[in-house]
Amino acid sequence: MIEKLTEIIGRVNPGIDVSSVTPETRLMEDLKLDSLSVMLLAMEIEAAFGFQFNEPVKFETVKDVCDYLATKA
Repeated sequence: MIEKLTEIIGRVNPGIDVSSVTPETRLMEDLKLDSLSVMLLAMEIEAAFGFQFNEPVKFETVKDVCDYLATKA
């Protein structure tokens, strides 16, 4: 799952070196995602994994996103 998520992150922000993304990578601080990038990331995740976010979710790290996605599988 992290590979697919890393691919999505790379599409949302092509300036990111996705080879350095780990589960502990922080979305805002390490990847420098701004609010628009986070919204685009959410839309890409919805399309890739076939669901919609129905409530606000606060993700700090890549692992947080993976853990959330695991509950949707």
